[in-house]
Amino acid sequence: MNSLSGANAESATREQTPGHTPGHTQDRANRRYRRLVALLALALVASAGLSLSLGSFPTPPIEVLKALAAPQASDIGFIVWELRLPRILLAVLVGAALAVAGAVLQGIVRNPLASPDVIGITSGAALAAVVFLAGFASQLSIHLLPLAALGGAIIATVLVVALAWRKGLNPSRVVLVGIGLSAAMGAATTLLIVISDDASALHAYVWLTGSLYAAQWRHVLSLLPWLLVAIPLCLSLARHMDALALGDAVAVGLGVDVLRSRLILLALSVALAGAAVAFAGGLSFVGLVAPHLAARLVGRSLARLVPVAALCGALIVLYADLIGRVAFLPKDLPAGVFVSAVGAPFFVYLLYRTRQ
Repeated sequence: MNSLSGANAESATREQTPGHTPGHTQDRANRRYRRLVALLALALVASAGLSLSLGSFPTPPIEVLKALAAPQASDIGFIVWELRLPRILLAVLVGAALAVAGAVLQGIVRNPLASPDVIGITSGAALAAVVFLAGFASQLSIHLLPLAALGGAIIATVLVVALAWRKGLNPSRVVLVGIGLSAAMGAATTLLIVISDDASALHAYVWLTGSLYAAQWRHVLSLLPWLLVAIPLCLSLARHMDALALGDAVAVGLGVDVLRSRLILLALSVALAGAAVAFAGGLSFVGLVAPHLAARLVGRSLARLVPVAALCGALIVLYADLIGRVAFLPKDLPAGVFVSAVGAPFFVYLLYRTRQ
């Protein structure tokens, strides 16, 4: 009896020790999360600096800093400010947008294989872009191409929702319908390229692969508002997202309007992915790989997953573009080639893991 009392006293003492209190454990987890975000942000800034220094005209970092501070007084001011910096910032924004879109999709459909390119968002944008290039580029301004691609992404998503709808929006049907519709739109895209003239076909091939070539400040400023609006909205719905991940019945029990929340989150995901694809072309697998990398670091809670996934996606696209710019000089290869080189094996790995 005395032994039991002593054990209970020892247990109570241990629970009251600061190192074992739940609050202390939570504080430690928060500090670890903040350190991780700071480390990833620092890696992104350092990588951007490296990318600013490298290219067909390599530049010492000190000269890059001088050009950033006083572009008019630097011989490389135009190279840094007008050629490299917009491309780097666009890569960061596109990677972040695709990563967050993928994280949200994986959460609302509860499927680790879900991503904008898997369920048809990217394919819809690609088909619309090729239709524009093949049929309207000579009559309309090429600057309308991003708008056409974004419209295609929205139409494709509406079709997926309509075809998957059966007394509600079932996550499994969304994925299956998305895969089928993506294959159909891919076939239509290929047919249009084959029957197009050489100039349109070449432009379409580069766009479909995913390229940040000739990025300009207007592209950066056009894409930035999408992220500034959509990502905070995703974070504001983090509790709903976490509830949906537990299953519809549990989410309803927690007071979540399942259909409304799923449709809003799907719309935000489409907005992010459609806008990113509109300005960078058909970059595949970023929305698949980045959320999984982030989940391994911080878990699946959306409030923590979104910032980390955004940083991971930005790093992936930034390095893919950097390799395409400098590894095969004087050629400038599309970033999508290198993203797919990593993403395709990762997709096969996920298929193997989820084969049961």
